[in-house]
Amino acid sequence: MPGRDWRVLLLGGASGTGKSRVAYPLARRYGVPIVEVDDLVLAVQRMTTPEQQPLLHHWDTHPDAGRLPVSRVVELQAAIAEALQPALEAVIGNHLETDTPVVIEGDYLLPALAAQDSFDGQAAEGRVRAVFLHEPDPAQLVANYLEREPHEGEQRSRAEASARYGDWLAARAVEQGIPVVPARPWATTLSRALLDLGLQRDPELRADAR
Repeated sequence: MPGRDWRVLLLGGASGTGKSRVAYPLARRYGVPIVEVDDLVLAVQRMTTPEQQPLLHHWDTHPDAGRLPVSRVVELQAAIAEALQPALEAVIGNHLETDTPVVIEGDYLLPALAAQDSFDGQAAEGRVRAVFLHEPDPAQLVANYLEREPHEGEQRSRAEASARYGDWLAARAVEQGIPVVPARPWATTLSRALLDLGLQRDPELRADAR
């Protein structure tokens, strides 16, 4: 499709930043499927035990995130993401080998993964692109969670941890030269993400992003 020079597009960012709000319209725009990293986590959890993959089962076996220091939650999120990388490398490599485009979105996508030169033996060669959404304000994340999960009430501890994990992801993305897009204003998030991916040729996107 004109304007798509990638095979795999990675959309990362912390929980509550609006990745799904961008990923699904993006996939519809290009007529490609979506892989949600949360589904991969569930699949790996179902096929393993906590003894085999303790990090990937951590939040189920330690449901006490609300009582942990924010810094520790961020450390655990990064460690869980690192443990998941072999599965993500295999998925990305498969899409490169079969030349089938896909959008992959999730909290556990790491900038270091997006910056790799090859995936499961398949050279990236510019076919893997990435962008990270960033929302640094915990109060906004509280509001986002409340809209999405009203039955959970105000999830302030979760929002604070997500904001700081998002800061960590954004800093790593900048180090790797990967675009970081502010989540707000939501009306232009998709257009701004596409522009940062290098689609300035599309005048419709330029107009939407203003």
